[in-house]
Formats: sequence, structure tokens, C-alpha cells
Amino acid sequence: MSSTAPDVTVIIGAYEAMPYLIRCLESVEAQTLPAGRMEIVAVDDGSTDGTGEYLEEFAARTAIEMRVVRQENSGGPSGPRNVGLGLARGRYVFFLDADDYFGEEALERMVAMGDRAGTDVVLGKVVGVNRGAAKSMWKETVERADLFSSNIKFTLSAQKLFRRDLLVRLGMRFDEELKTGEDALFTMEAYLRGNGVSVVADYTCYYLVGRDDGKHVTKSGSYVLRFDSARALMSLIATHVPPGPKRDVLMVRPFVITLLPQFGPALLRQSDEVRQEKMRLAAPLLETYWSPGLARRLKVNERLRLLCIAKGRLDLLLDILQFVRDKKEPRAVRKGLRGRLYLVYPHFGEGVLPLSAYELTVREWVGRKRIDVPGPQSAAVFLRRLAGKARRTARSAGLHMPRRAHKV
Repeated sequence: MSSTAPDVTVIIGAYEAMPYLIRCLESVEAQTLPAGRMEIVAVDDGSTDGTGEYLEEFAARTAIEMRVVRQENSGGPSGPRNVGLGLARGRYVFFLDADDYFGEEALERMVAMGDRAGTDVVLGKVVGVNRGAAKSMWKETVERADLFSSNIKFTLSAQKLFRRDLLVRLGMRFDEELKTGEDALFTMEAYLRGNGVSVVADYTCYYLVGRDDGKHVTKSGSYVLRFDSARALMSLIATHVPPGPKRDVLMVRPFVITLLPQFGPALLRQSDEVRQEKMRLAAPLLETYWSPGLARRLKVNERLRLLCIAKGRLDLLLDILQFVRDKKEPRAVRKGLRGRLYLVYPHFGEGVLPLSAYELTVREWVGRKRIDVPGPQSAAVFLRRLAGKARRTARSAGLHMPRRAHKV
């Protein structure tokens, strides 16, 4: 083993990973970053399909320093990742899933970015193979992305380059009690406590592979685990970000991505027992972390569903979900002098839910038509500007037009 620390430790936790593991390892070996600047720590998590044997065979013939650990199944990805992290020597670590693979220049580009920018986390562009992948954060390469104004908050998977010094200094590990969402918790903590985040968007660094054998870990697990994940992420954000607009911005992620899918149209097909249990699990999260500022950052149907949960009104929630499932489109109506725009979902104007819950506060698409948030020129502003224009026209004609004493 070399006495010089490598630039990157590639940590691979593998469980029943064949045949995907073959391409995964080939992609590490094909990196333009020289073999001497990398190491691999691979942990076979109790596989029975030849994964462990293939890892050992590859380690025996690759020019990259590689250590293989074989252990009994731990029940999730956190254990193997933590084992790999404990053995890592690199200046950076990258958590590579055994199903996925790198673009050839991935590590060279990401290490160069981290070194140039001095950041603790580097995101490399991800594309999906036989599955979807987030796209909104890959519009441009950025040396230092702002967590609050950019979309990096919506990519919290662990497949990123992390500066190992940060992880060691903070004692960061994956939470082995969480069976889903553990990577979101880990990554968000690194975002919040590290020295900046970089984005490499001009090269595809990572190929996220959709397995067709049903063994992808994120597809499994009880709905209770999703609530555990949401609770942990909300608590982390609240611990490190004080109440206010910045916290509201970050809370959108766990509320919309983790919690709300449990209250989609599928709820209509579930038993009343499951519905009531989900309401019970969600209620304390709304009570603790819901805020008016967060509400205004959500789409109308998202806000309405969460408000129904907060009020304990499963009956109203089911009406809204039925409306959505039937693919009905809400009418857009303006009300009041300020010309505020509202979407007419079930129970609009009945007083059971506040009118503000229906107000359009972010851009939405209704059907194929884009509905924009009303601009600053409300009805009252428009009338004031119209009166001012009339006065200017009168003055230019040599006439005197007094200002009205009362407000328009």
C-alpha cells in the first residue's frame, strides 16, 4: 500500500450487484485520473449472487489499490458506506453505488473543481439510464453554488465528491437507524456545515442506472420509513438554520419530496386504517415545522393537501385528491382590489379552508397553460398609474388636474 494519500477513495457498498457491478468497476478503472491517485474500498454486504467473489477477483488484477470487505447483510446502504468511510485514506471520498457507473473524466474533473474552488462538496452531472434523474441543477457549472437560491437542495443523494477532512472533523456518518433517506440527511448536513458546494454541469459524471430486477433499494420499504426520513431531515434543517425565509426555502425539500407523496391520489385506494396512521404520523411534523413562509413557496394543491393534514381534515384531503385523480383543472379567478389570483379547488370559498390556501404564489402550469403569479401592478396600482398618466397628459395640454384627496 502506498504511503501517499490518494486524491479519491471510491467507496462501493454492494449487495446482490451482479451483473451491474462489472460495468461499475470498469468505469472506475477507465477514469482519466491516474490509477495511483485513486483507491477503491468495496464492501460486500452479504451478497449471495457472486458479488463478493467478483470484487475479490477484480481487486487481484486491477492497478488501482483496492480493499474488499465481506460482511453479513446489514439491512441497508448506511452500514457498508460507514465501513468504507472508516477505511478511506483519500483527500476526497465518492460513494459509488454498485448499480451505477462513472463517465470517464468524472473524478478528474470533480477533484480539479474541488481543489480550484476550495469547496467541501462537488456535484457532478447525473443522467438516468432506464430511470429518471433530477435535471434542474445541471444548467451551469458553478464554483460556489448558493444552497438557498439554487436547486442543489433537490439533489441529496450520496453520489457526490466529499472532502474527507470535513467528514472526519465533524464525525459525520450515515445514520444506520434510517432505512431510507439516510443519504439526504448526510448530504444536507455536508451542504449546511461544509465550506461550499461546487457543480460540474458541463460533463456527465455519473450514470444512474434503473435496475429491472426489482432490487433497487429505494423502491422498497414501508411508508413509515418515509415519515422517519422526513422527520430526520426537517430536524436537521431546523437545527442549523434559524426560523425565517432561508429555513422556509430548505423545508420545501422534505415537505414536497419526502412527505407529500404519501398523500397523493394513491391514498384514495388505501384502507382507512392506513390513511389515519399517515395523518397521525404527519401531524406533529406540520405542527413543528409548518410556517406561512413555507406555505407561500408551494403550489396550490401542495399547500392545500398539507393544510388539510395540519387541520386533521382527512375528509377535505380526500375531496382534493379525488379532484386531482379525475384530472380536473382548477379555474383561475381574481378577487379583491389587489387582483390576487386563486385556483378553484374543492371547498374554495366555503370557509372551511382559508382563502389564502388557494392563492397562486408561485408559477404553475394548469393543463397546458402557464399561470403566472400576479405582478406588482395590482388593480389599485393600475388605477393610480392611470390617474398619474391622465394628470401628465393634462399638464402637457396646459390644463390643471388636481390630485384626489382620497386614496384610490
